[in-house]
Amino acid sequence: MDLKKLNLKFSKIELPRLELPKFKLPKIKMPELKIGDIKARIPIIQGGMGVGISLSKLSSAVANEGGIGVIAANAIGMIEPDYFKNGVEANMRALRKEIRKARSLSDGIIGVNIMIALNDFQNMLQVSIEEKVDIVFLGAGLPLRGIPIKEIRRANVKVVPIVSSARAVRLIFKYWQKNFDTIPDGVVVEGPKAGGHLGFKEEDIENPDFRIENLIPEVIKEVKEFEKEFEREIPVIAAGGIFNGKDIYKFLKLGANGVQMGSRFVATEECDADINFKKSFVDSKKEDIVIIHSPVGMPGRAILNSFLKDVNSGEKKEFKCPWRCLESCKADNANYCISIALNNARKGILKHGFAFAGANAYRIDKIVPVEELINEITEDYLAVVENGIIRIKNEYEKVKKKLIGLKEEYEKTIERVSNLLKEEYNKAFTKDSAKVKGEPEKSFSKIDWLKSEYIENFKLIDEIKAKIMARTFGLI
Repeated sequence: MDLKKLNLKFSKIELPRLELPKFKLPKIKMPELKIGDIKARIPIIQGGMGVGISLSKLSSAVANEGGIGVIAANAIGMIEPDYFKNGVEANMRALRKEIRKARSLSDGIIGVNIMIALNDFQNMLQVSIEEKVDIVFLGAGLPLRGIPIKEIRRANVKVVPIVSSARAVRLIFKYWQKNFDTIPDGVVVEGPKAGGHLGFKEEDIENPDFRIENLIPEVIKEVKEFEKEFEREIPVIAAGGIFNGKDIYKFLKLGANGVQMGSRFVATEECDADINFKKSFVDSKKEDIVIIHSPVGMPGRAILNSFLKDVNSGEKKEFKCPWRCLESCKADNANYCISIALNNARKGILKHGFAFAGANAYRIDKIVPVEELINEITEDYLAVVENGIIRIKNEYEKVKKKLIGLKEEYEKTIERVSNLLKEEYNKAFTKDSAKVKGEPEKSFSKIDWLKSEYIENFKLIDEIKAKIMARTFGLI
C-alpha cells in the first residue's frame, strides 16, 4: 500500500465528539387526561356511584384536586323527601341541585354518570345538558337511539360511553358515525373487577380472556380507525379494580390515557355516604367481596353482610316499588328493591341494605380526605416511574463508561499509527516493506471498527435518553 495514500486516509479521520451530559433526574409528574378540549391535571376519573354515594361533595373534592369528579344520577331523587310520590320529578330536581352545588364548590371538571337502562334516562340526560356539565358518562346500555347530539354539542358537553368490550365500542362508534356524523369523545372500558352491576355473564367474570388488561389493547385498536378518520384523539380510560398508582402506571403503559376509580373514593371524608357505609369498606375482608344476583337481572359485586345473607337464603324483604325506574327489574318476583337497599346503605342502615364494591375494596384500611388519597396515589405512581428511571440511569452509566473506554483506545490507536507513519513515511520499500505496510493496514482496520462501535454506542445513549423521557410520562 502506498504510504502517501495511508497518510491521506489518516488525515481524514475525524473522531466523533463525545458530548455526554451529566445525568439529571427529570421532574416527573402524572400525565394529564384530555377529553376533547377538556384537560384534567391528573388522569383520574372518580367513578359515579349510586345510590347517592357520589354527589356534589365528593365530585367537587376530586375536581378540586385535578381529577374528574362524577355525580351518579341513578335514583338520585332518593335524597329528596318526595321521591316515593314523584320519582321522576325528584330525580330531575335532585340532579340539578347537585350539579349546581358541585359547581359552587369547584371550578374543576364535573361529570354525570347516567344509566341508559333507566326509564328516565332521557330526563337525566336533558338536565345534564341544560346544566352544561363537562362530561356525561353513559353506562348500563349502548348510547344509540335518542341521543340529542346537536343539543349536546351546542352545550359543549362531552360524551363518554362505558363499555365492557371492543365489540360494543365498534357498535357505538359505527352507529354514531352513520347517524350523527360524529363519534363519542372518549371510552371508559370497565373490566370484571368493578363494583356494582357488571357488564359480563357470571361465568365470564373470572375468565382470564375478559381481564381488563386484555380488553384495553383491543379497544385501543378499535378506536384507532375512528381517530384517523375523524382526525382527533379518543382517550381510552381503564376501570374496574384499579387501586393505586402502580395500577395506573400499568394501564398507562398498556396504552390507556387514564383510569376510573370508584371504591377508593368511598373511604374518603368527602364521600356523600354515611360513615357506617364507609366503615363497611374499611372493615371488609377479601372473602366478604362477593358476586350477587341483582333483581335487575345482572350479576353484581358487593360486600357480603347480613342483609345479603338473608336474601340469598330466600328471605323476602317487603317493599313497595316506588316507580318502575328500570324496565329490566323483576320487581314482582324480587326478594328486595335494589334502589331501596342501596339507599338504606347510603344512610348507614346496613341491616336493611348493602354496599356495592370493587374486587379490591378489602384492601382499604382507613378513611382519609380526598386530597390525601390523591397525594398517596400520585406518590405511588411517581415512585414506580422513578424506580424505572433509576434502572435506566444505571444502563446509561454502563454505556457511558464503555464509550469513554472506546474513545481512549481509539485515540491510542490513532497515535500509534501516526507515529508509525511519521517514522516510515519517507523510507523506500525494502524487503521488509510488507511488514511496514501491514501494520498501518491492521491499525486502520481497528480504527474503523472502533469508530463504528463508538458511533453505535453513541446512538444507544440517545435511545436511553428517549427511554428516560418516555418513562417520565409513564409510557414505557
